[in-house]
Amino acid sequence: MRPFSVLFVLFSVFSFGQAQLKSPSEFYPAQKTKVLVVGTFHFNFPGLDEVKTADENKIDVLKEPKKSELEDLVTYIKKFNPTKIAIEARPSWKSMQKFEEYKNGAHRNNRDERYQLGMRIASDLKLDSIYGIDTYSLNRDLYDQDSIYLKKLLNKIDWNVEDPFWKYAETYFDYRDKKMKDVHLLDFIKAMNTREGHNFNFGLYLTGSFATGGGQGADKLSIWWYNRNARIFSNLINITQSSQERILVIFGNGHAAILRQLLEASPQYEFVEFSSLED
Repeated sequence: MRPFSVLFVLFSVFSFGQAQLKSPSEFYPAQKTKVLVVGTFHFNFPGLDEVKTADENKIDVLKEPKKSELEDLVTYIKKFNPTKIAIEARPSWKSMQKFEEYKNGAHRNNRDERYQLGMRIASDLKLDSIYGIDTYSLNRDLYDQDSIYLKKLLNKIDWNVEDPFWKYAETYFDYRDKKMKDVHLLDFIKAMNTREGHNFNFGLYLTGSFATGGGQGADKLSIWWYNRNARIFSNLINITQSSQERILVIFGNGHAAILRQLLEASPQYEFVEFSSLED
């Protein structure tokens, strides 16, 4: 046996004979609350987001062929068999009141995904509640308290700085929107809900003005977008009652990356990949 081989064997025996450090997960309960995040575009195209879909690229989920494709999407999501459903709605939207109205036949022709996915699935599975867990950010609270002081804290941000990454993203958004009519709705949502699909959206908050203002750009993201999603996550915690639960979260896809990060880091939850429902 060569000297190197002898040393390797001795090193291996010595190493494997040493005590090994357990992973942190071994100290937590194995059973965790399962959460499926479905990040989506807004089915009714309200035009409230930075990126707006051109009229010629918009689809109608209440008309064929997208109506049947919506059926396939709903059937696919129901494989998760959720015990609770949380949607992108604030208290003022009155989610439970609208859900009761939905169960009595109202809102069936409203294209909003909160009805077409959230309430439809909740009704099909005979769930008695639906939870609106959206909220406002600390940025809004600070503005309401002292808008002048908040503006001073953020007055060095360069909102007009050149951002080549945004130009790349606009090219992708245009490409994706033009494919919306041709790609099956289920496949479209599957593509949005990959790790890359989630992180792509959040990544755009980390370019351009983010690094301007001597840290103020980062401050703005922290108290605005990241904070809003952290608060959404805290609302999710507050509706969670058991590790046996399976919670479906339906939000605009821009929220998905941060919610994914928080869910994957939390010892309380198991993040369920959208693609895993195919198994």
